[in-house]
Amino acid sequence: QVQLVDSGGGLLQAGASLRLSCAASGRTVSCYAMGWFRHAPVKERDLVVGIEWSGIRTYYTDSVKGRFTISRDNAKNTVYLQMNSVKPEDTAVYFCASSITAYTYTAPQTESDYGQWGQGTQVTVSS
Repeated sequence: QVQLVDSGGGLLQAGASLRLSCAASGRTVSCYAMGWFRHAPVKERDLVVGIEWSGIRTYYTDSVKGRFTISRDNAKNTVYLQMNSVKPEDTAVYFCASSITAYTYTAPQTESDYGQWGQGTQVTVSS
C-alpha cells in the first residue's frame, strides 16, 4: 500500500510562484500515472494536471496551461507541481493521487481512475 504525502502549500499573493511536492512511500509509484487535483470551496474536486508513468506525456486543464508544470522524479518517488503566476482562482486544497492501473499511455482524467490519495495541502492566493 502506497502512502502519499502532499506538502508545499501556503498563502501567497497573485503572481507569485509555489512548488508542491508529493512524496510516496510504501511502494514505488514509478509505474503509475500521477495527478494533482484541487478542491475549491463549493466546487467539485477536479483534475488540474496529470503525468503518465514515464513523464513524457502530461495533461493540463485549460485554466493552468502555461502557468503550472507537473514533473516527476521516479528515483525519489516524488511528483512535483510548479505553480507560477498564481491567481486567486487557484485557491484550493491540492491533492496528489496515483492511478490504479500501471503503465497507462496517458494520465487518466477521471477521479475514479486514481486509487491512492495524499492528505491535501492548502493553497491560498490573495489578490
